[in-house]
Amino acid sequence: MGAALSAWPQFRGVRTVTAGGATGTVVRCGLTDTMLADLSVSVVHFYERALDEDRLAAGLAAALAAVPEFGGRLRTADDGVLEIVCDDAGVPMAAYEVDGTLEELMGRVTAPGGGDLVDPVDAAKARGGGLPLFTVRVTRPSAGGTVLGCSWHHAVGDLQSFMLLMRAWSAAVEGGAAEPAVQVVDREAYLERHLPATDCGRPGFRVPDAAEAAALAAEVAAAGRANRTLQVFFSEEEVARLHRETADAAGRRLSASDALTAHVVATLRELDGDTEARWVTVPVNVRRALGLPAALVGNPLSEIHLSWAPAQGRPALAAALRDAVLRFSEDHLNLRSNLDFLRALGPERTGECVPLGFDPANRRFSLSNWSRFGLYEVVFEGQPPVFFSPAGNFPVPWMSWMAEGFGGRGSLLTVVLPARLAARLRGEAGRAALHRHRRAEDGLPALASSLGKLL
Repeated sequence: MGAALSAWPQFRGVRTVTAGGATGTVVRCGLTDTMLADLSVSVVHFYERALDEDRLAAGLAAALAAVPEFGGRLRTADDGVLEIVCDDAGVPMAAYEVDGTLEELMGRVTAPGGGDLVDPVDAAKARGGGLPLFTVRVTRPSAGGTVLGCSWHHAVGDLQSFMLLMRAWSAAVEGGAAEPAVQVVDREAYLERHLPATDCGRPGFRVPDAAEAAALAAEVAAAGRANRTLQVFFSEEEVARLHRETADAAGRRLSASDALTAHVVATLRELDGDTEARWVTVPVNVRRALGLPAALVGNPLSEIHLSWAPAQGRPALAAALRDAVLRFSEDHLNLRSNLDFLRALGPERTGECVPLGFDPANRRFSLSNWSRFGLYEVVFEGQPPVFFSPAGNFPVPWMSWMAEGFGGRGSLLTVVLPARLAARLRGEAGRAALHRHRRAEDGLPALASSLGKLL
């Protein structure tokens, strides 16, 4: 008779997965990568049936051969710039069992630390070398299914970089071929060759003074107690209604993403009773705008920054977002300004910088759109994931992420808010405001209906 399981994860073992041979390549990170090097990103994929862990490990080994940065280690060059040494030191892949259902584990994913479904990379310590830049945790719930939690160091790359690894991993398990990743050994020099001579002239970082730095540190220290991470599901039908209504009111073509972003921002501001003009930040992957390869590993990121007050109305915000996207290269691209700003500051001071989008005192809302990155195309043993979510490991307020919902349908918003505002959203009035375009006949995916915390 087997041992009884617990609601707490029971450790079954860990293996270090390697590609089986080091390339020895040293990748010189850009200053933007170095500035992001205290951050890691954690995400979770949920699969309906059990996955073979030996096949997963073998597939991951092949993926690390294709994208070796994830299996390497960091070091600091003599001039203070970080480097990724592709030494094939490997990736820890831990295995756990837990009593419960897949749906119950879905409800944990936004808890601090990812609800014990991921092993978050210790980004700050990994800067000193010797620690992994990518981790995997495989959890088997007793009622069936598999939870695959992944965490990676932001200096290695952005979400698109991570998805290069995941596509290679999926292809290796499924017996297919993935697009080769593009490795650049000097990221900053590479960008220099592709950036326009001038850009908008507004860097996306700032150096706070001593008082603000102390306030930001206190905000981060208290984040887990002071804030709550919520998830909101919008069905395809309600997004379509919202899109039509907003475009008609604006009198112009808009994307569904513009309309949904404007709705989320406006609804939160209304429920918060906030009528002031505030900034909205939307990070942008600039590969397409600059003609860079889609398979480029790294952090070629810029941002859209817009000021908006509720009196201007939802359609105005949606239209401003659309205009910003259409005029992105001309009016919002700031990679050269970022490089100039960070160079003047010097690598030793990049840790003092914060992104403009991190400004909780002024309620600056930041939304990262992870839709259309292929999150539901990570197929293992013929199974696409039934659910994907960012993990709740950095609960600072006013940060949010949008991705496809269950099975790749609809939209799932994950948002971190001050506890008092989060309580308003959970209430009847908050739910009604969020879902003013939902209809009873829309129906919800079965998984969505089973998650009691989902709004």
